[in-house]
Amino acid sequence: MRAPVERPRLLVVNQYYRPGIEATARVLTELCEALADEWEITVVAGTVAGAAGAGRERRNGVHVRRVASTAFARRRRSLRALNYLSYLLLALAAGVRERRPDVVLAMTDPPLVGAVAAAVARRHRAPLVAVSQDVFPEVAEALGQLARPAVAALLRRLAAVPLRRAERVVAIGETMRARLEMKGVPAARLAVIPNWVDTGALRPAPRRNAWAREHGLEDAFVVMHSGNLGYAQDLETLVRAAALLGEEARVVVVGGGARRADLAALARRERAPVRFLPYQPTGALPLSLSAADVHAVGLARGLAGLVVPSRIYGILAVGRPVVVHAEEESETAQLVRQAGCGLVVPPGEPEALAAAVREARTLDLDELGRRAREWVVAHGGRDAAVARYRALLAEVRSAAGAR
Repeated sequence: MRAPVERPRLLVVNQYYRPGIEATARVLTELCEALADEWEITVVAGTVAGAAGAGRERRNGVHVRRVASTAFARRRRSLRALNYLSYLLLALAAGVRERRPDVVLAMTDPPLVGAVAAAVARRHRAPLVAVSQDVFPEVAEALGQLARPAVAALLRRLAAVPLRRAERVVAIGETMRARLEMKGVPAARLAVIPNWVDTGALRPAPRRNAWAREHGLEDAFVVMHSGNLGYAQDLETLVRAAALLGEEARVVVVGGGARRADLAALARRERAPVRFLPYQPTGALPLSLSAADVHAVGLARGLAGLVVPSRIYGILAVGRPVVVHAEEESETAQLVRQAGCGLVVPPGEPEALAAAVREARTLDLDELGRRAREWVVAHGGRDAAVARYRALLAEVRSAAGAR
């Protein structure tokens, strides 16, 4: 009787993994579970607030090792930094003790996790694949969060480690690929694999559905932001646009993050009729996302190619139009132009955003929503992206074995 063939081993390093609600948690979980039929996968993840603590578990064929990192609410930068630092140190210690993998894969949560993954890969003499969900520290610099040149220089050197060490660097958009090439990553080591959405799980629902009725949104023209409330999303512009719109539209902000309290305070000062709701359970998303007439997707000025707001895929999956407030060269603006499913205005201009919402009221929103769904089914599905990851990982493993 033949012994079973041992599958190649993939060691994944990222702070967030399901049941975490972060975007990288969703993407990484879906990727690992899809690859688990071919790879023996271990994910070194952090502790999730309100869920099980440190330890090991097996989730849908994937081994998950959670280190005992802190999981404070991320409203204060100091606590967020402590979450990051505790995870990085513990993930390094855990990663070097794992069984030798054939390939190490790292995403970019927290921003310097790639340097930890590079050290783990070096310890195991294994190739590294670095998936760039955003480009650090340029994101922090563009947002004015790195005032000390010495700190910025140190972070730039640390962030460059995985870009130099990785056998392959994955960008999630063409503009990001160009940014990474400008940072010195050779074109031959770069691959573009966009994030995706499960178009089977997220499907269009009626605009006036049970979730809309529960929250009193049936009779209003609803403009929604659904997702992270951070520094990159240009949400101040949305709040100020809401003040200009007044009773013409109901602006609903769904989610949580570091800026929630600041945005709520801004809405009070501006007398902006913005309604804030918490993150919704995954099962409620088809209805909550469908309860908007249009979605606002913002990206702060200077972030084109540094951040790609992947939440737009969920919006398109439920067949809703989009008003983008971002630079024309951003992936989001280009996507909406290509799909013909919405409007694009510059970031940081509340008057332009309010005017775009007024214009949206005159458009055939059903037709725009149909185009949105059609585009994401054709271009944003999970199967094509997973197939590209399969091919890339197989190539990296084969090349390492040939040396």
